[in-house]
Amino acid sequence: MTACAMEAIEPMIEPMAEDGPRPGAELAITADGAYAARLTRSGDSWFPERWTLDGPEPYAVPLPGNQPEEPGTQVLPMSDGRVLIHRPIDGRHAFALLYPTGPRTGELPLGAVECPDAGTPLRLLPPAPGGDRAYALALGRRSTTVWLVAGGAFGPEYVTEVPGRCSGGVWLDRTGRLLALDREVGGRTKAIVVDLERDGEVSPLLQISAESDDRLLLADADSGLLLIGSDAPSPGGRQRLGWGVLGSTLPVRFPECLRIEGCTLTPFAIQPGQVLTPESCGVALRVDGSAGSWVGVWRPSERRLRHLPAPEGWLPGAGLWSRDGELQLPYVTGEMPCGVARVRGETSVGPKAGGAPGSGTEAGAESGGDSAVAAPVAAVAPVAPAVVARPVPLQQAPLGRLVTKVGKPGNEVAKLVTN
Repeated sequence: MTACAMEAIEPMIEPMAEDGPRPGAELAITADGAYAARLTRSGDSWFPERWTLDGPEPYAVPLPGNQPEEPGTQVLPMSDGRVLIHRPIDGRHAFALLYPTGPRTGELPLGAVECPDAGTPLRLLPPAPGGDRAYALALGRRSTTVWLVAGGAFGPEYVTEVPGRCSGGVWLDRTGRLLALDREVGGRTKAIVVDLERDGEVSPLLQISAESDDRLLLADADSGLLLIGSDAPSPGGRQRLGWGVLGSTLPVRFPECLRIEGCTLTPFAIQPGQVLTPESCGVALRVDGSAGSWVGVWRPSERRLRHLPAPEGWLPGAGLWSRDGELQLPYVTGEMPCGVARVRGETSVGPKAGGAPGSGTEAGAESGGDSAVAAPVAAVAPVAPAVVARPVPLQQAPLGRLVTKVGKPGNEVAKLVTN
């Protein structure tokens, strides 16, 4: 019925888990940052928990059911404060909405998805813009099926089937119409766009070269900033972190400051609201090394990575930016069961910070910034929901432009030159 086997990505970038959200993203947060949800435990019992983040102080509400949940159960916050839960039961995938009702948990069953192959994995996609709908991917052997599992008229609804094995899941607009997936076909992985309002019409999004694996890791709908993982700049096939702008035909850049030996860098949040200045967007990254996990803050215009210690009890890979540049990092400790550390992009976490090497240190400034840049890629998204411009892969770029490399050896820049 569906398809999507996950391929392990090289050490610089973490892969998407086949049966759940991005590794380390223990807390799913709505697109507007109002609510969050996670599966937590008390002793040996697992249960869902909803966080409210848009009030004066964050607080958590436990949502236990009549019996403990299985560790593989998935939860997703909705914009109205309810929590979507996905339970694999006897080869079926059951969905329900949970909500607090005094001392108990209310539950609204939504129905189930049955797959032809009882072992077909199904995982929830990240919270959709708007927060009133939720989608899931069913991962078959030769194709991937997109399901609308909450927000439909009659329970789970089939949306479309995409040929090829898919992973990832990034929203490209504020309406929840354009969904980017990483599709593997013929041994190569390329990011594609699925238009959910055009019967699942598929368009190419990223194709840096014919032989490269190009994945979309994160996107901001306001500025169009894209965080990309690709092996194009590394002859040995190692994945590198790069950035580009949606709708631009300029090259994808791979900054040297985002290349740290012995560490894995995973972007998890982009500062919204920077409509005309994608280079000024703050990007938060989870940095995993031998000393543990900490937070990296980077802006394309600065060409440096600032290292910040993570707050004690940080839920690694979880966080969001405010429009004015405040990074919010959820954490849990014995004294604080629901906390959010608020960090300005240029400062350390504060008194509760700990466990990361240094505070406010920088990396990459001495390396000269962007030193590895791949060939140009056109990734065009619609300006208005009613108009859909198909992305143009490299092979179909206008013939009036050529790609040349300029700069000193080892610091080349692939540049578009108009004849």
